[in-house]
Amino acid sequence: MEFRASHILVKDLATAERLYERVRKGESFQSLAHQYSTCPSKAKGGDLGWFGEGKMVAPFENAVRKMSVGAVSKPVKTQFGYHIIRKTGVR
Repeated sequence: MEFRASHILVKDLATAERLYERVRKGESFQSLAHQYSTCPSKAKGGDLGWFGEGKMVAPFENAVRKMSVGAVSKPVKTQFGYHIIRKTGVR
């Protein structure tokens, strides 16, 4: 099984929570990723493309696996920081 997701990666929980609320209220996920994400994927609006099981760190992959397509996660902590994840596909 493969998943497709976008994310916004930030260093601290407070920023992640603020961005999550902004997305929840209808702001563009892509625009916020361009502005705030610390991941190189920000150039593509946070899009990580397709990835198989075992390709992402466990907390990230576990969150994506549980989400429905189109859903946006609350902040997920990994060793890289805090991610707000939008699941965009599964195949």
